[in-house]
Amino acid sequence: MKLQNNSRRSFIQKTLMAAGGIMLAPNFISCKSDDDINFNIDPTNYALDFFTEGIASFDPTSSSVIIWTRYSGATHTITWEVATDAEFNTVIRNGEITTDASRDYTIAVQLTELDADQKLYYRFANTIDKTISAVGETITLPDNANSLKLAICSCSNYQAGLFNVYDAMANSDADIIVHLGDYLYEYAAGGYGSNDENAFLDRFHEPATEILSLDDYRTRYKQYRQDVSLQLAHQKKPFICVWDDHEIANDAYKNGAENHDDATEGSYEVRKAHALQAYSEFLPFSRLDENNNELIYRTFNLGNLVNLVMLDTRIIGRDEQLDIFDFFTATGFDAAAYQTAISDTSRSLLGTTQRDWLINQITSSSAKWQVLGQQVLMGKMYIPAEMLLAFGSSTFNETLTELVTIKVRMLNNDPTLTAEETARVTTVLPYNLDAWDGYPVEREIIYAALAYKKIITLAGDTHNAWSNTLFTEGNIDVGIELATSSVSSPGFEGFIGTDPEALAGFEYALTTLVDGLNYFDASKRGFLLTTYTQSEVTSEWIFVNTILSETYTTEVGHSITYA
Repeated sequence: MKLQNNSRRSFIQKTLMAAGGIMLAPNFISCKSDDDINFNIDPTNYALDFFTEGIASFDPTSSSVIIWTRYSGATHTITWEVATDAEFNTVIRNGEITTDASRDYTIAVQLTELDADQKLYYRFANTIDKTISAVGETITLPDNANSLKLAICSCSNYQAGLFNVYDAMANSDADIIVHLGDYLYEYAAGGYGSNDENAFLDRFHEPATEILSLDDYRTRYKQYRQDVSLQLAHQKKPFICVWDDHEIANDAYKNGAENHDDATEGSYEVRKAHALQAYSEFLPFSRLDENNNELIYRTFNLGNLVNLVMLDTRIIGRDEQLDIFDFFTATGFDAAAYQTAISDTSRSLLGTTQRDWLINQITSSSAKWQVLGQQVLMGKMYIPAEMLLAFGSSTFNETLTELVTIKVRMLNNDPTLTAEETARVTTVLPYNLDAWDGYPVEREIIYAALAYKKIITLAGDTHNAWSNTLFTEGNIDVGIELATSSVSSPGFEGFIGTDPEALAGFEYALTTLVDGLNYFDASKRGFLLTTYTQSEVTSEWIFVNTILSETYTTEVGHSITYA
């Protein structure tokens, strides 16, 4: 098979979207019926050179997987091969592709019509330059799986510290790595994530400015993808990815972002187009709709065991976030205005089309586990309003201690509690309106449509580890939320400090004050390992002890079993 730009299996249709002209880099498609090309690579005569961003694989199913690389040499016709053994004695598919500057010399081959339940090995080479890539490992899934392991991660900030978490996932027994977004950060060198403690690592962002142009985003991806730990994770495990906000700009929504100013940074739509094009070049994904390049939400039937529904809670349908502090006036909190805004039935996180699609995916699936791979916390994170107002003040610790004491008394049915005391802990507000708490009407629509199917939601975004029980407004249990810590971005320790006693106190306070919050870690970096069988799901929060040294250890900080 020889796939050139004029091949009968040419690029997937390129469609310009909206004012910004969003154009995602298409995947090259390889089918079993295509003719293989004849070539013989002797790796002893080839140099490991010019594949400087490594190799990767994405979106495995029982019959397909995407393999990826980027070539930085002078000639850009690349051969590739896939085998069932690491020595490439049994090559099952190969081909030749010419890439170009329009996709920053990246290559993404979507292999289709593969046999199920295989361990596969793949590599790329340039026969003119006599260069070869490392050997990648990937899989196809079984048609029916008895067990499956997913490593869940998010929020990898290059200048915040070393990517030891990626190294740990590469060396884990996970079948697939699910990345829930914030794969990179848009901030300038010395911006968010950098501090005096990690400056010696010299991991400052490139380019040095905040990224805006297509070339900026591409440069930032190349910097991240040259990290050896991230390369190892991609080399050893297939990824399933979805974007969050920092792949574009902080607190993004469908037509803007908190960290974007049209007056000084130009059109948001143009910036978004640049960001999503670079994303598609470096993190290719299978397409739900070839005619709509802005759609990343999609479903994976993982061995008829897990129905993994990957959602876009950022770009396609999200209305602009509310700000809780906009409702505080000189005379106090304007509860009526807040209630009107938060209960607005027109506000959406997913958009109507994605929401209806999601409900159909869950209700029509016969898989044992319905799992939502999405970015932001779905569980209710309602904290006492008094605590919210005191956060960051000199009286915060005193206020927190008082509120926890009252809540413990209330949980113990203390008859001496006064109405005023009870009101202090039952007058609650959501702490983060960027999460599902800012879109409660749509959350209830989804819960009501589940038809008694319980869900498991996966979340990232917050840089901290959480587990919530999911309840409707009518207090019906509809599932459980498992939220991963970050790869490197700082958590609450940036506000609370690193004193273990203070952190433990804060963790105890939140799990006491927030109804439905079962577990919380405020300071450790790591990932979530979830193991699915026909009878139960086991979740382990795995933490690294440092991101400031290449020598690190891991520990299971917490584990739960859900049946």
